[in-house]
Amino acid sequence: MTATSDASSVSDEDRTALADTVTRFARTEIAPHVDAWDAAGEFPRSLYRRAADLGLLGLGYPEPYGGTPASYLLRLPLWRALSRHGASGGVLASLLSHNIGLPPVLAHGSDAVRAEVIPPVLAGEQIAALAITEPGGGSDVAQLKTTARREGDEYIVNGEKVFITSGMRADWITVAVRTGDAGSKGSGGISMLLIPGHSPGLSRSKLDKMGWLCSDTAHLRFDNVRVPARYLLGEEGAGFRIIMANFNGERFGLAVSALGFAEACYDEALAWARQRKTFGAALVEHQVIRHKLVDMQMRIQSTAAWCESVAAQADAGRTGPEWVAQVCLLKNHATQTMQFCADQAVQILGGMGFMRGTVSERIYREVKVMMIGGGAEEIMKDLAAKQLGI
Repeated sequence: MTATSDASSVSDEDRTALADTVTRFARTEIAPHVDAWDAAGEFPRSLYRRAADLGLLGLGYPEPYGGTPASYLLRLPLWRALSRHGASGGVLASLLSHNIGLPPVLAHGSDAVRAEVIPPVLAGEQIAALAITEPGGGSDVAQLKTTARREGDEYIVNGEKVFITSGMRADWITVAVRTGDAGSKGSGGISMLLIPGHSPGLSRSKLDKMGWLCSDTAHLRFDNVRVPARYLLGEEGAGFRIIMANFNGERFGLAVSALGFAEACYDEALAWARQRKTFGAALVEHQVIRHKLVDMQMRIQSTAAWCESVAAQADAGRTGPEWVAQVCLLKNHATQTMQFCADQAVQILGGMGFMRGTVSERIYREVKVMMIGGGAEEIMKDLAAKQLGI
């Protein structure tokens, strides 16, 4: 996400009002349709416009581009409530894919490029995506192979990207490329290039997944794609630092979303335990079930408190190595909380937990992508260790 925060302007009333708005939107515009969207493999593009009309897409972006500046603490209810009450990682991932695709444009694009790209995305008229991962590697960004060769006022792009969220219908794709000499290696030769989705030579293949079924996920191929040089973001060779900074916001958003999904599992499990009767009593009257629910709450509340702490640190400007380590650790903790709650909820629901159409079944299938996307658990641990000097 963008770093346009003003922590002093945040109030409990602001946060509650935003959470209420997002909750109503998720319960009416998303939750009733998720099963059908999963079956279709996508959700309607019109959902972007409806989210934009409520100001949800523009939260955290400058007003001149149609956004609303917001701190991390104010944005936190958006991710949490949308996950808890929409209960679909697929919707969340694609609907908010601009939050990983646009920040490099906002921070490093020219005034003209920002004015061209950002407003229609925040208005829900166009879709933005980020393309880093390649068939040969993900978190090892320094080894990417997609090339962008300068030729006059254009870059000629060749290569592939894979597992790209919103990749099938993105109008703008922020792409990590290797510039400079053909034999350049390592992080120093990486740049960021914004590529229009209609560019000749760009082809897309839809990927089938375990979860996030209504989020279009694509394999992109660039075959001599010509991109105007004005779409270079920042300077040539500065892309690695841009990517690393962008990851921090993505990982925090994933952590808060995982918290919301854990709460969605708890909500369904508690409701089921109260109405389902076994051996003459409601499930919740059995101690073993109550203990499962309490164990879920223990993890949810610790995750929620950690999310609040990390957000407050960011809003106070404390985003050095210690904060980066906290984000990495929080992402692992939050996704493990989601995993535990999904598992326990399916267990409490019993046979129904194994059936399509339950929230817990859907989230159970979506756990692993949350634990891998944005940096796998193992990468997060190693990065945290480096930031902490371990």
